[in-house]
Amino acid sequence: MRRSLFRRVIFGLAVMLLPGLVTVGSGGLIDVDGDADEKPLSFVNDVLPVLSKAGCNGSHCHSKPEGQNGFKLSVFAYDPESDYNEITGDNRGRRIMPGAPEQSLLLLKATGAVPHEGGERFASNSPAHAMLLRWISSGAPFRVEGEPELESIYVSPAEIVVEPESHQQLTVTARYSDETEKDVTALTRFESRADEFATVDENGAVNVGQRSGDAIVIAQFMGKVAISRLTVPTRHDLPEDAFAKLPATHFIDRLAYERFQRLGLMPSDLSSDGDFLRRASLDLIGALPTVEQAREFLADSDPDKRTKAIDTLLEHPRWADHWAVKWADLLRPNPDRAGVKSVYLLDQWIREQFRNNVPFDEFAKAVLTAEGSTHRFGPAVVFRDRREPADRTTLFSQVFLGVRMECAKCHHHPNEKWSQDDFYQMAAFFGEVKRKGTGISPPISGSAEFFYHSAGGKVKHPVTEAVMKPKPPDGPFAKIPEGDDPRQALADWVTQPDNPFFAKAIVNRVWGEMMGRGFVHPVDDFRASNPANHEAVLNALATDFASHGYDLKHLMRTIATSRLYQLSSTPNATNIADTGNFSRSYKRRLPAEVAADAVAQVTGTPARFAGLPGATSAVEVWNFKTPSDMLDAFGRPDSSSDCPCERNMSTSVVQALHLMHSDKLQEQFSAKGSRLTRLLSDTSLQNNEIIDELYLAAYCRYPDPDEQKLASDWLAEAGTGADDPANARRGAVEDLLWALLNTAEFVFNH
Repeated sequence: MRRSLFRRVIFGLAVMLLPGLVTVGSGGLIDVDGDADEKPLSFVNDVLPVLSKAGCNGSHCHSKPEGQNGFKLSVFAYDPESDYNEITGDNRGRRIMPGAPEQSLLLLKATGAVPHEGGERFASNSPAHAMLLRWISSGAPFRVEGEPELESIYVSPAEIVVEPESHQQLTVTARYSDETEKDVTALTRFESRADEFATVDENGAVNVGQRSGDAIVIAQFMGKVAISRLTVPTRHDLPEDAFAKLPATHFIDRLAYERFQRLGLMPSDLSSDGDFLRRASLDLIGALPTVEQAREFLADSDPDKRTKAIDTLLEHPRWADHWAVKWADLLRPNPDRAGVKSVYLLDQWIREQFRNNVPFDEFAKAVLTAEGSTHRFGPAVVFRDRREPADRTTLFSQVFLGVRMECAKCHHHPNEKWSQDDFYQMAAFFGEVKRKGTGISPPISGSAEFFYHSAGGKVKHPVTEAVMKPKPPDGPFAKIPEGDDPRQALADWVTQPDNPFFAKAIVNRVWGEMMGRGFVHPVDDFRASNPANHEAVLNALATDFASHGYDLKHLMRTIATSRLYQLSSTPNATNIADTGNFSRSYKRRLPAEVAADAVAQVTGTPARFAGLPGATSAVEVWNFKTPSDMLDAFGRPDSSSDCPCERNMSTSVVQALHLMHSDKLQEQFSAKGSRLTRLLSDTSLQNNEIIDELYLAAYCRYPDPDEQKLASDWLAEAGTGADDPANARRGAVEDLLWALLNTAEFVFNH
């Protein structure tokens, strides 16, 4: 700070000797004497926007970590004072020449008058050049005395329905602290998040394509972000009363239909009973329905059987393990780093919370305010792994707020409002967490460590070195009584019913697990430039979740009983291109543990995991180092990477090859007590009965006539002319089951 003030004073004194008539004002500001009809220009409000629009402070240019050719600017102008010093004082001030402004290197390089690796950024006769020239001529002030602060920007129109193959001009307006507004469209950077729907040029002119859907255009000006949402409806002519006739279970459906009507999307039909039961069972407990359950459900004529099935699944003992794994993915450390015993204890604590259906606000509070031994209290292990306040900030903001603040650790977030101040004010809540005992010592880390609160810790801003006061994102500065743990204030703020992040973040994550993608996608990336596609549904679900005591089972029941959840995955003419509005169900590959347990269920032979009892299911495996080719092939997360560990849910050749060629899978087919062994040992069973059971086990449905005939012919021909008919028949049944498991219908939840 002293050095920058010194530079500014010296610079001011220097230009006093030149014809610019510049004097240094109080507080380090510069008073500019100039034409009364012209507004004085400042570096902060006038120059930085021009440099940002020109791309000078983009990550590919002078804001690289090492700068470019000895010239370094802050990313997206997050540190104006440093940028000013770099331009006016670095290298003996060679970049600007107040005595001969037109010869300033800042102008000559930007216009291409002298060689510039970045090429021409603006023309010598452009408004940008004229403005910079006038600023340098006036003495290059950092600020003008009394100038207002930029507070926000907004885009017009903010939301509009546009026709396919049309055009729309956007306007961006900046609002300042003195309540004035300014059109900054020409200085704004625009970006379309959906080029397949609409493109935008550097002047904010949007060209809409032929496809229907949402086009999100991001406007960025001086660290402020705003969006314009353009809805492009389909060209299908739907009857006016088409949506009025659609059945709706509750508010999810009613709100979704309103959006479908704007988009011209007619939702798919209701899923079949078999698809519904398989989908709900896989989503809620991570397991296939049994053959007996499938038979009973398909034969049941009760109109409320789907709701009853959902209620039964939510009370299933496996529900806790299935959902605990999803949050363990986000919090579980590497056992080599935090210690095997510690990580096991955390895993078991998470499972116990779900077994007791602990309200999620209590779960979050227990993690945020954890104290105690890492060998006695599971949540303390999170603090053992995340040892610094900054590390805890990135984890907890992502898991409990759905906000990725990590970019703001080093600079202003490029597509959001979060600054370094926001990041380190959040980190300040963890500045007074102390620890004692043996620290981490990979690969063993065997001893316990104790975490506790004690006053006196400080978190400093890495640039200004100011001591930061605890303040949550978009919240007020915390009022913390002397001696109290700041984390308690954070936990109370996070779990308030009106918190703008918490309930939405949890609802969005659960919705994403059950529907294939979140309202906001990725599920932990809430920001202005990544808006929810069904904002009304998200808000209503979040309000309902909070009002019901953050009960996860209530939330899941609400989602699963909606007609939206129960739609078929078969598209119609209006929604065949819909990949994000939920007008149909989206097919999803089974997660690793669910796929492994599904294979075990269908074959009737549980997989075996080293060091665990023989009846252990895959969702009970807590250590990624437990050997399993199946789990690795299907993308279980590796907690040696930096969690939160998001799963890779894409398909791969490795998965297909594993199902086709795995020796262990073959052993599950032929093991003593397997489903095939039982079916083949019952001589009273007919071929069609064996086929029915295999289809029910794998798909939760009976084979259609063509499938039944094909399979029956295959089994009937198996023993013809064979030396050992029984063995040939067994091989044919194994081949049938192998074929059923190697289909998209088995590998996907649909």
